[in-house]
This record gives sequence, structure tokens and C-alpha cells, in this order.
Amino acid sequence: MNKYLATIFTPPLLPILLAQGYWVRKRTPRLPDADGPRAGTVGGSDAPLNLIGLGESTVAGIGARTQEEALTGQLARALSEQTGRTINWLVAARSGINARQSLAELVPQLVGCRADVVLIALGVNDSIEFHTARRWAGDLERLITGIREKLGEASILLSGVPPLDCFPALPSPLSAVLGARSAFLGEAAERLATKLQGVVHVPFQIEEKRRQDLFCADGFHPSELGYKQWAEQLAAAYLRSLSKAAGS
Repeated sequence: MNKYLATIFTPPLLPILLAQGYWVRKRTPRLPDADGPRAGTVGGSDAPLNLIGLGESTVAGIGARTQEEALTGQLARALSEQTGRTINWLVAARSGINARQSLAELVPQLVGCRADVVLIALGVNDSIEFHTARRWAGDLERLITGIREKLGEASILLSGVPPLDCFPALPSPLSAVLGARSAFLGEAAERLATKLQGVVHVPFQIEEKRRQDLFCADGFHPSELGYKQWAEQLAAAYLRSLSKAAGS
């Protein structure tokens, strides 16, 4: 369904959407955050790069066995493999958190930390909570400002909002409506990144033919393969931005 049509048809579909939302919550297994320390170091020999991952359940690593196999750990590994640098990584995340809550709850955890690059991966909960694109962009901008007040002018790697219409756990028409919400928020994040210095927006891409393999048992969070592919996309985008900056 076209995202604009999905938005138009949301009010008359509301009873069905509420029933489907309840059904999804009842039948979806509740998986724990990834196990293990939320900080680590990935090999390499050159000057270290400090990476912080901040966000919702995907940054907390639901669907992965350990933090090393979750998003931030996999991103650290991808960056180390592609640059030869030592990557010091840290996770600041809570399942169920939105962008506004992240400023209040996660940013204070960054006091005393060092970062060259901060990954922000949010948007699923803002989509599910039906926040407007205007609110989302404002919350996201304030979050970026708050991060930089704590860490200095770190580069921001802003992940695209995951397309909820691709999540196997969500039935139609709920998937179409939430997919439309996530698309609107994704576009707002991309527009915001173009006007902010040192912010790289990375559109979220799912390989359709392997979609089932990219999700874990709950059909809502990435599998370890999903995290690996996502991390590789983020690493490639970050390194392209460095190359572009060096050539300008």
C-alpha cells in the first residue's frame, strides 16, 4: 500500500489495527538483550577510533547472543577490518526507548566518555507511538545537540528508520500503516541530516530475497546475520563520508 494511502486509511482501520497490535504483542516472544559486556575493543594496530552506539532494542542487541554479535559490536568489527584501526566500542541503549527519552535517559550515561563517531539507531518506537515527523525531527536534533554537549564534535552516524512493513511479525494492514509511519520518519531524518554538520544519514536497506534470514525468532528484531549486514552498510557509509571529506 502506498504510504500516503496507508495514512489516509488509518482512522477507519483503527479497530482492526488495535486488535492486530494486541495479537502481535501476545504472540511475539519476548527476547532478552544481547548478553555480555556493553563495551569492548576490536583488534587492529593503528590509532584507535572510539565508537558509541546509542538507541533502542536493536542497539541493546535483541536477537543476538552477545553484544559482539549485535549492532555496535558488528559495526566495530567491520570498521576495524576495513581500516586496520583498533575500535573501542560502547553501547548506551534501552529496549522500548524513543528519541525524546534517549536524550533524558541515555545521554547522561555518556558523561566522561570519549567518541570519534556515535551511531544513533532509533525510530521504531517513535513509529509505533505514531509520533509526527515534526516531533521526531525536533527530538532527533535535540538528541544530537545533547550528545555533542557531552562528547564534543563527534561524527554522527544516523541510521535510517527500519521499514516496519518488512517485519515478518506484523500482519496486514498493520504492517502497511506502520511502514508508512516509519517511511515518513525516515524521510524527516534524512532531511535533518542534510542541514547538520558532521551527520551522515544511512538509509536502511533490506535484501528482500533473504528477508526471512535477516530477522530473529520474534520476526521483529534482526538476526545476527541481519545485524552483520546492517553494520556493513553503516561502516561503508561512514568510510565514504571520510573519503569525501578528505577529498573536498
